[in-house]
Amino acid sequence: MPDQFLFATEVFINGLMAGVLYALVALGFVLIYKASGIFNYAQGVMALFAAMTLVGIMNGQVPFSHIINAVFGTEIHHFGWHVPAFLAIILTVGVMVGFAWLVQRLVMRHLVGQEPIILFMATIGLAYFLEGVSDLMWGSEIKKLDVGLPQGGSFWIEDMTAGLGSENFYGFFIDNLDMVATIVAALLVVGLVLFSQYTKQGRAMRAVADDHQAALSVGISLNFIWVLVWSVAGFVALVAGIMWGTKSGVQFSLSLIALKALPVLMLGGFTSIPGAIVGGLIIGVGEKMFEFWIGPLVGGATENWFAYVLALLFLVFRPQGLFGEKIIERV
Repeated sequence: MPDQFLFATEVFINGLMAGVLYALVALGFVLIYKASGIFNYAQGVMALFAAMTLVGIMNGQVPFSHIINAVFGTEIHHFGWHVPAFLAIILTVGVMVGFAWLVQRLVMRHLVGQEPIILFMATIGLAYFLEGVSDLMWGSEIKKLDVGLPQGGSFWIEDMTAGLGSENFYGFFIDNLDMVATIVAALLVVGLVLFSQYTKQGRAMRAVADDHQAALSVGISLNFIWVLVWSVAGFVALVAGIMWGTKSGVQFSLSLIALKALPVLMLGGFTSIPGAIVGGLIIGVGEKMFEFWIGPLVGGATENWFAYVLALLFLVFRPQGLFGEKIIERV
């Protein structure tokens, strides 16, 4: 088997796995946009906050310990216990639901009927506020996250052309964590599509996205829907934070994964849950294969800009994305 083909296969598969991780972040954007018409700039910071909260709960860290110690002259940093990963995840989900309630109570309820740009600016402020709260609560140092997910791994295939009894094998590396992320993303997409299409709450979410005032007029509670959708987006952010935090550590650069989700949204469409997955796979495979084939010819580092150039082409020729809704306005 030619080495070039083997390397290309490894790059292709790892591109698929990377695309799934991009799609996990994009799912949170899609959920909130479908339910409220808001592009949530804070989604990446929500993944950071969820991951930091999970690590803090698991390690028994005292929230705001730096402030408490500075005010009272103490040296308290930990409660002295460790919380099992499964219980810590449940508690973190509760924190994200509480965060969703606060967002609705303090921000969204005051912006009903406002222009989309006003709502977008509100999420920018929310992102910087949440990033600051994360720093104050849990500190700014890099944290290791381990919830028991498998890591490492490789895949080997036998050279079938070498004859019977041959000991020639060819192998390439596939991260077990990426495989778990793929399964989790598939389950999330199925669950979210079923929820959005076949439940009363899902249909109410779509109605709110179309028109806030019309949804109110038919008895839909905006307060409940916004708490629900931000809670689900918070859960998706937690899943993305676990995967990315386990892979590269929980650090403040984790919030920047939202920037890579933008091309995914432009390709898949801002209103399509399956589109987020397809867009993520295209970006993941595209940037890896482009780096593999074209990178050496142009000096490398093409992964930094390939996704945005591809998104720009889609904006020019198909601005609604592959699965997005084409909006026609009468003038």
